[in-house]
Amino acid sequence: MSSFSLSDTSTGTLVQRRTFLRAAGVVAGATALTLAGCSDDTTTTPTDPYLLSLQAADTGLLNYLYLLEQLEAGFYQQVLDVPPADLQSSDLIYLRDLRDHELIHRETLLFVLGNTALPSLTFNFSTLNLTTRAGVLAAAKTLEELGVAAYNGVLHLVADTTNMQLLAKMASVEARHADFINALLTPTTFSTSSVVNEGALLSVSASKTPTQVIDEAAPFFLPYKVSVTALPTA
Repeated sequence: MSSFSLSDTSTGTLVQRRTFLRAAGVVAGATALTLAGCSDDTTTTPTDPYLLSLQAADTGLLNYLYLLEQLEAGFYQQVLDVPPADLQSSDLIYLRDLRDHELIHRETLLFVLGNTALPSLTFNFSTLNLTTRAGVLAAAKTLEELGVAAYNGVLHLVADTTNMQLLAKMASVEARHADFINALLTPTTFSTSSVVNEGALLSVSASKTPTQVIDEAAPFFLPYKVSVTALPTA
């Protein structure tokens, strides 16, 4: 499995920020996963076509994070497709880099999951203000910090060592993203009190359960509903 690589040939502030973003080259090795549960039930009990039920064990945990990576990639793509008028040209460069990292994460998890992956979704961002730079950065901060908390909340539940190592690398990239967005929001300092509190790096230490994360992200999944009841809790 490849580790992150750092490279940039630019200068000035753009060098510092883009170099910071370069630690994102996560490439997954082939990992064999089996579908956690297959039902032989042939009854005609009606099912909710908008209910996405996550599987048990590592398959469910990987799908949970796969959905969140889809969400983040979809967010950045929407911003890049229709950027607000006051978004700076340098912002577009940074956000494109972030989008590319999320695409790497999304496609890596899809590769690992294989035919056990949940479907690709189109997301509902109607609750976000994406018409101004401030609104875009605030939304990015929310999504990146939610992503970090999601990874931190389930890493200890992953059974397969290879899966855990892969997800830990992705979590570190998400933490870099969260700090970088805060740097764009407060350009005079890299880390603010919302990121570092009494010596603790909140973007790294924050942790939320799948239930908490999905509850917060629920508006983005509409009309779909995500069930996490089958995910491991210990």
